[in-house]
Amino acid sequence: MTRFTPAELEAARGRLVPDVVADGLQVLFCGINPGLMTAATGHHFARPGNRFWPVLHLSGFTPRQLKPSEQDELLSYGLGITNVVARASARADELSAEEYREGGRLLAAKVARLRPRWLAVVGVTAYRAAFDDRGAAIGAQERTFGATRVWVLPNPSGLNAHWTAATMAEEFGRLREAAQDFRNTP
Repeated sequence: MTRFTPAELEAARGRLVPDVVADGLQVLFCGINPGLMTAATGHHFARPGNRFWPVLHLSGFTPRQLKPSEQDELLSYGLGITNVVARASARADELSAEEYREGGRLLAAKVARLRPRWLAVVGVTAYRAAFDDRGAAIGAQERTFGATRVWVLPNPSGLNAHWTAATMAEEFGRLREAAQDFRNTP
């Protein structure tokens, strides 16, 4: 992995990172917003302590652990990545309530256009803020966007110490099973 100086990471603040998306995905994973390492590399969940890629593999979504630089391979598995808020920041707490709400509106429109079977928001706090759903908890949600079902997953950031990679993989695995069951339903 490329090492960046603090100045190079700071220069990535506010950058946009292209989505990894296609029409009709099985699951569209949605992060909170790109971190500075993600913005500097152009690869989602690129910070070394982020557990997204290991958990994705441990839960059975991918046959091997992908590197952030291999993110485009997700499309071959019917998976994609986007974010609630597009602009990069050092921490999610730098985002305003209005950015979350606007991000939720834009995300709903994106989901309507792309029609994934599941939208998986990684971070219950981000989901609550984006969709004004204070009672949301980890797991399947009542809310849908057209035919797209919604699942809230734990945030894979290394800062989320409440969840281990193993317990996150269990929750990601529940979504994978639901996505497979959904795919097999007429």
